[in-house]
Formats: sequence, structure tokens, C-alpha cells
Amino acid sequence: MSFEFIIPDIVDPTKVDGSPYPRNIDPLSDTARDKKVKETKGEPITDFGGNSNPYIDYQSIDLLLSLQHPRSAGYDEMCFILMGQTKELLFKSLYYELYNLQLRVRADDIPNSLVIIDRAKKILKLIVNTWEVLSTIRTEGFNQFRDYLNVASGQLSFMYRHIEFILGNKNQKMCDAHSNVEHVYPAILKNFSSPSIYDDVISLLHRGGYKVAPECLDRDWTETYKVHPSVEDAWLKVYADPTPKNELYMLGEGLTEIADVFSEYRHRHFVSVQRILGFKPGTGGSAGVGWLKKAVDQRFFPELWTIRTKL
Repeated sequence: MSFEFIIPDIVDPTKVDGSPYPRNIDPLSDTARDKKVKETKGEPITDFGGNSNPYIDYQSIDLLLSLQHPRSAGYDEMCFILMGQTKELLFKSLYYELYNLQLRVRADDIPNSLVIIDRAKKILKLIVNTWEVLSTIRTEGFNQFRDYLNVASGQLSFMYRHIEFILGNKNQKMCDAHSNVEHVYPAILKNFSSPSIYDDVISLLHRGGYKVAPECLDRDWTETYKVHPSVEDAWLKVYADPTPKNELYMLGEGLTEIADVFSEYRHRHFVSVQRILGFKPGTGGSAGVGWLKKAVDQRFFPELWTIRTKL
């Protein structure tokens, strides 16, 4: 962009409460709300004491909106930062759902698992759509601020790694990349060293009477899962009854949809980076699109894909 632009003032960061902890807000009952609406005659409450209001405090909005710090004179850098932070929030939202999905699977609670899967898919689609915005950044616009990233790269997103790990794509190097970050590493190491959702789904199949080989039920959880004939055979038996009443079939289809949308995210990432960077080296030391291309063909829950040929 060659025009002069202005970043509008929104928040004075010197007056923001930077604490990461929740701000104090007292709960309000239905009875109290009924009383308030009579007092206000149905008009919004706009008179508050102190130096904040409940909406700002409930979501720490002033803190959230004070965390964007463009470093260059490039117009597109603000868009890049905001979309990056938006993705991180959505990654956290997705991981919250996947974490609880795993707990439901362990509890043999397939109905609630399906409810969580539906929300997870919708969050994933939002994440995919962030590339609709990011792809508006053209090569010349990105070049105006790229140097200011130093070696910062999305491959260092620990929230993204949490998602990859819980879905089953384990990578020791990407885990160890955070070993120096003491307030982040313990959680990601625990996730990396634990069974994935798919590992727990395989155990669910076994508990449901489908014979699964022992090496699929107790293995090194830090290793990326590989296709096994016993698991493929179990899924083929499940898919012999492809009806909504078959909860395991519905679970398999839900997981396949998650993997499908995730593949779309990887593809959009790959194409968008190629459009902006071409075949230049990646910012974080990788081969750029060459490195990303390796991820495009990866699929979570592999037997749910391999059985399609035999159905």
C-alpha cells in the first residue's frame, strides 16, 4: 500500500489492568434483572462507577484490544497481527472442545461426543475462513513488514500444536520447540505424551466388542499413530450398519468431517503462503511452501479414510 494510513486510537494502554486473572463481577439473578429493567424502563444501563464497566471487565476487552503492536510502516501488518491473534483464540476454543470430546469418549458418552464434534467443526470452518482475509495481503504488502517478524512463524504456535497432538499428529521437534518456555511447555509436553482422541476412540471400539490388537491399545503415545489392520477391520464392521441409530458409525463420520475440514485449513494455508511468498524460504527457517506441502496430504484418523476403498 502506498497511501498514508492512520491506526486509530482505541485504548490508552497505560491505564489498562494487565492482569491475566478474572476481574471481579458479582453474579446477577433473574429476579435482579427483572428489577433492573423496571428501574431503567427498558433502556440500557449506561451509568457506571469506577473506571470500567461490566462488559469490559467480563471479557477484559480493553486488555485484549491493547495487544496489537505493528512494528513497521506497512499497512497490512495490522491485518496480519489481528488475524493471527484471531486464529490463536479460535485454536484455544477448538482445543477446549477437543479436550472435552476426549473426556466424553473415555466415558463412553457418544451422544454428547457428537454434540461437541458439531461445534468443533463450526469452529474449524471459522479458522479456515481466516485465510479469506489473510489472502488479501499481497506480496508487496507482506514484504513491507516481513523483516520485522525476525524468525517468528506460525509453526511456533503452541495452541496449534496442542490441536495437532490431541488429534494424533505427534512431532517431538515441534514439542521441544517450546522447552524453554516454562509457562507453556509443561502442558504441551503432557499433551504430547498422552493418548490422542483417536487412541481413545480405538479403545472405545475395543470396549464395544470389536477386536483391536494389543499394540494399538498400549503403545508409545509420543509416536504418530499408523494404520493397523485390526482397527481397519473394526471400522469396517461398524460401517456395515451405516445408519443414524449406530452411534459408532455417527462418531466415525463426525471424526472424518473434522479431519476433512482440517485438511482444508492446511490446503488454504499452503496456497495462501505460496501466493504471497512464492518459493522463498519460510520466515521461521523452514523451506516455506515446500515444508507446508508435506502437511497437505496428512489425514487424521487414517483407517476412517482407508476403509472407503473397501466399503
